[in-house]
Amino acid sequence: MNGSDLPHLHAYSDPANADDLAEAVPTAGTNTLIANLKRIGKGAAADGQPWPERHQLPGRCMALADADCALAGLRVVQEVLLAAERTRQNGEPEDYVGDRVMEGLMLACLALSAQAVGRLQVSEQ
Repeated sequence: MNGSDLPHLHAYSDPANADDLAEAVPTAGTNTLIANLKRIGKGAAADGQPWPERHQLPGRCMALADADCALAGLRVVQEVLLAAERTRQNGEPEDYVGDRVMEGLMLACLALSAQAVGRLQVSEQ
């Protein structure tokens, strides 16, 4: 099986060969997409908490949960977008994801925002 050209995203935890791994694994730059994402996400709060309002109809609770998921997804996409922009400005040219990826991230932000707004609208029945 061929090895990946990309550095591993998870730390190695085997102390028996830690010296060998330190030489084998290339260090990531400080202005790469992954490095920027890690810095942005350090202050993120935990998602997935129960909806605090207990006196809602079941359908409304589902709509609020859907909106909550869309907004959590929006935050993730915006973090990726911000990391990609920082990489474009401060990183090496070969680390930039490209204009088409940036446009796709912006379209994802628009779609997730529209989903959240649609789920938060109160339906007149």
